[in-house]
Amino acid sequence: MPATAEAVRAFRERLGLPGLVDVHTHFMPERVLDKVWDYFDAVGPLTGVEWPITYRHEEEQRVALLREFGVRAFTSMLYPHKPAMAAWLNSWSADFAARTPDCLHTATFFPEDGVSGYVHQAVEAGARVFKAHLQVGGYDPNDDLLDPVWGLLAEAGIPTVIHCGSGPVPGKHTGPEPIARLLARHPRLPLVVAHMGMPEYTDFLDLADRHARVCLDTTMAFTAFSEQFSRFPPGELGRLADLGDRILLGTDFPNIPYPYEHQIEVLEGLGLGDDWLRAVCHDNGARLFGLA
Repeated sequence: MPATAEAVRAFRERLGLPGLVDVHTHFMPERVLDKVWDYFDAVGPLTGVEWPITYRHEEEQRVALLREFGVRAFTSMLYPHKPAMAAWLNSWSADFAARTPDCLHTATFFPEDGVSGYVHQAVEAGARVFKAHLQVGGYDPNDDLLDPVWGLLAEAGIPTVIHCGSGPVPGKHTGPEPIARLLARHPRLPLVVAHMGMPEYTDFLDLADRHARVCLDTTMAFTAFSEQFSRFPPGELGRLADLGDRILLGTDFPNIPYPYEHQIEVLEGLGLGDDWLRAVCHDNGARLFGLA
């Protein structure tokens, strides 16, 4: 992808960035990723828009591409869709982080017996970010089984990237209301709302206004693809500027139907200024994860 690498390099050089920090990239066991790709191959009938995977490559090549793009830190967002799966995924991701030093050690969980134990184990093993996917997992974040998990993560200050918006299709427990209830019980919980909360952008911006430890990631927001069915309200751009220290670059690599640089281009096209771009594409993530 020489054109992508050159475009992203030119962007970084113009802003004087040492690299990008991408908080929303997916690496997972091959058989699981194959099922995820099968889902996206079939998602067209759900959304009315085809969703081709641009970076359908072997793991080694995908890591090499991110490095070529100048991504200095990324994640291995992975998530269970049923019980008795999360602990196994966490074992895989710990190994992946150990052999991929630029990947932030990522872990996940599911409301099930034993969840507190394996989340504590992941924290002790050095997990730096968790992933929760309410749409795919089909669970309520306020499930009693998860209460000690949220308490632990709030106390440890470890962020959770949480897919809680109702895009691309709503789930039983998606939307702002379950997250508002969760934050009422755990107001110090550091959450990163994936996809800017698409399509409930305004509601999740409201939550970020009320809770200082809530961030939002840019994953797929503002892109030509997403604007077809989940247009970001133009009147909210000022709030993006005001929350500039809590907006984080996310891309959904490799599961995106366009080149990587498109996410960068649309952020630049918002016209919020170079300082905002530096914060979103590098500084906020570097601060959140304590990168030197």
